Amino acid sequence: MQFRGLNRERLGILLLVVLSTTLACRSKTGPSSEKLEQSNAIRVNPTAPGLTPEQASQVLARVGDKPITLGDYAAALARMDRFERLRYQSPERRKQLLDEIIAVELLADEARRRGLDRDPDTQLRLDQALRDEVLRDLRDAAPTPESLPEPEVRNYYDAHKEEFREPERRRIAEIVMAREQEARHLIDVLRTASAVDWGQAVRKHSTGRKDSTSALPLELEGDLGIVSAPGQEVGNEPQLAEPLMRAAFAIEKIGSVYGEPVFAEGQYHILRLTSRMPARQRTFAESQRSIRVKLVQQRVATNQQQLIDDLRKKIPVSMNQTLLATIKSTPQ
Repeated sequence: MQFRGLNRERLGILLLVVLSTTLACRSKTGPSSEKLEQSNAIRVNPTAPGLTPEQASQVLARVGDKPITLGDYAAALARMDRFERLRYQSPERRKQLLDEIIAVELLADEARRRGLDRDPDTQLRLDQALRDEVLRDLRDAAPTPESLPEPEVRNYYDAHKEEFREPERRRIAEIVMAREQEARHLIDVLRTASAVDWGQAVRKHSTGRKDSTSALPLELEGDLGIVSAPGQEVGNEPQLAEPLMRAAFAIEKIGSVYGEPVFAEGQYHILRLTSRMPARQRTFAESQRSIRVKLVQQRVATNQQQLIDDLRKKIPVSMNQTLLATIKSTPQ
């Protein structure tokens, strides 16, 4: 139960969970005295770590008739990650956290007073929050990536080696020009140019790059980054126009320029190959961490679907397909 540092959406979910603890015992005319007494009884939070039941039941604060116990406070701290927990070491920050817990209780009471607990949107968000808690339980029950037996991980690697094959990658630089004839003439000049000569040409001729005071080393001028072969692009690589990609992978030697200007995006591009990384197969040692994470994710997804299938067998579910077909989705 993290408060300061949580975004508004998470705080809203927290309010919904607080609301849910009292919805069952409320009637339209208000709770009975017996239910009110039960809701106000001091409870021992089972998730409070390092406390005896007697310690956990000690009242730290009250909001109206509702107690906030030392166990509630300890459980809120325990739900934080260890770095967040370090923020609450001083007496001032500990009181700040208690103030935030109190604020949640006050706002939840105000939400009920305004009837927001009966709002359909609130009920929907509460259902979604409860769904997320069930899924969190499934994730918590799954094995950690480190605990998976190595033979299982290695079997996946052996059966899916193509997933761990890295395509050839190239680093490309460019000069962009507005006129084709000028670009062709410059290509003839740059066929045997050094990296420094190339950088000077970028600063002198490339559209929008005529700043001779650039802080970049000359050898890096015009750099487009590292790209993979067409059809094998990686998500975080630069996205070049298709004609540029084809030309980049047609250059044969490092340091060479493509034989003619490439027209793309309304301008003429001169391309130079600055380095090349050949295709290779990642080893099992390099791949096993990602495999372990993927196997755990697959297991969680399987368990989630199994739970839904089991619940559908226990709880009747029906659909009105005819009515569903009449719904039109229009863009806003």
